[in-house]
Amino acid sequence: MNYMDRYSVWCQADLTEDMKQELASIAGDEEELKSRFGSDLQFGTAGMRGIMGAGSNRLNRYTVRRAAQGMASWLSGTDLPKKAAIGYDSRHNSRLFAEVCAVAFAEAGISVWLYDRLAPTPMLSYAVRELGCGCGIVISASHNAGAYNGVKCYGPDGCQMTDEPAAVVTQKISQIAFFLPEQKSFDQFLQEGMISYIPQQLWEKYYETVMAEAVNPEVLGSAGLNVVYTPLCGTGNEPVRTVLGRLGVNITVVSCQEQPDGDFKTCEYPNPETDAALNESYKVARTAPCDVILGTDPDADRVAIAVPSGDGFRKLSGNELGFLLSDYILRARSARGDLPEGAEIVRSIVSSPLADRIAEHYGVAVKTVLTGFKYIGGEILELEEKGQQNRFVFGFEESCGYLKGTYARDKDAVVASMLVCEMAAWLKTQGKTILDALNEVYDTYGYYLAHVQSIELTGADAMEKAANLMTNLRTNLPETIGGAKVTGVRDYQSGIARDLVSGTESTIDLPRSNVLEMLLGQSGSVIARPSGTEPKVKFYYTAVGESREASQALLDAMIRQMSAQ
Repeated sequence: MNYMDRYSVWCQADLTEDMKQELASIAGDEEELKSRFGSDLQFGTAGMRGIMGAGSNRLNRYTVRRAAQGMASWLSGTDLPKKAAIGYDSRHNSRLFAEVCAVAFAEAGISVWLYDRLAPTPMLSYAVRELGCGCGIVISASHNAGAYNGVKCYGPDGCQMTDEPAAVVTQKISQIAFFLPEQKSFDQFLQEGMISYIPQQLWEKYYETVMAEAVNPEVLGSAGLNVVYTPLCGTGNEPVRTVLGRLGVNITVVSCQEQPDGDFKTCEYPNPETDAALNESYKVARTAPCDVILGTDPDADRVAIAVPSGDGFRKLSGNELGFLLSDYILRARSARGDLPEGAEIVRSIVSSPLADRIAEHYGVAVKTVLTGFKYIGGEILELEEKGQQNRFVFGFEESCGYLKGTYARDKDAVVASMLVCEMAAWLKTQGKTILDALNEVYDTYGYYLAHVQSIELTGADAMEKAANLMTNLRTNLPETIGGAKVTGVRDYQSGIARDLVSGTESTIDLPRSNVLEMLLGQSGSVIARPSGTEPKVKFYYTAVGESREASQALLDAMIRQMSAQ
């Protein structure tokens, strides 16, 4: 079936009036028709994500329903509990899509627990485990622009769905026809009890669980910490302010980003990894008391911070916050003597190895996993199955994702926000700032400067260009990068690590992934990783030197060389 055939089928279907009008408005627009109907929106391990609108390659009530029906069919064929939990964020149609998913599950005889209001992604991960569900769904496009939404899918362990069940769901979806009418309405299923709202008691239990992860909570009540906070018009507003408020933090909220807004009018790209996401916070912090600025993304699984510096503000990278929190947690627990035997910090392979130096100082192991927080969650599950989950101390990704505790299996901006405030409060009682602590870490362990570069590729063959870029890197490995000799290469696709100095090879004990890491001895590394869904390749740089100036010079040279490839 070609794109015009698909368009014709949709035009003849019994759709909502607004959907009919939208389809009529694009008649004759070849490019738009190809974009919307050239394929079906793909389901992967993270579920589905795309631009909202009419069409088989768009996110709408019909594509969402079909995906939920596929998940329900998969769950029905397993031995897992026939229960599902569903949450949603502040984007347009998120509540509608959540109800559509709930109906699809209820039709299949699966009981549904639905959040009655906006809830962060980590709260859904928590609910799946706490309510004993076989799976979960969050309606969210994370930090994408307002035109997007998504269906994020979770397994019974609270982790994002892995390859094997996702493949089954994909196969089930392919067998389901579009536009199957609902057997009953959402309200009917709600009245009959097949759909139930998650009670306030679970919110309270989540808050208590998060607060129990504090390392030194009493310091927050005495330090008089002042925080400027933005939920970026998303789900963090209620839970972050509740937890911080109960612990005695003085909070000034960025009012123009306090309420839900699917258009994100004051922040077009609500990604706290970018400095621009905190622009409104900087305006507020110039007049309000401020020790630290906190910003959480729309589904509150990522958090970024900035701190006053001179006449302006210094935004910390995801890596810097990750190793600062690692140092703070390990320092406090080491001083108390309650670090468990075999304690572990878990980080993704693209996150800063400076965390390894810090962990080594405290006698703690570091486990590296592939990019994606589900792999950190998988490491927690592996420990849990051995009855050793207490060995997990902290996990982080450079993309502003952090987790302390095993109550959830996804990154949690709520617990991370609490830990940031606790760390800042403790430092304040010592007469120090977060920048002081950051400089001390660099002075102690070395200047590990990092940078992420995204190479966007264009054209009809853009994905092929991305694949060719990776192939060329593998076959034409540079001898030096930025003047530093390439001493080794780790190819996660072949699973082979090669020491280019000794000529020896070893096996990489991780799942296969299209990632190439070029090691520069003691000077750092460059990691290349293509996107699986977008025509781009990301380069992750780490430059190590004895001074900030030396590291920055090396980093700049590395970026210049790789950009010219």
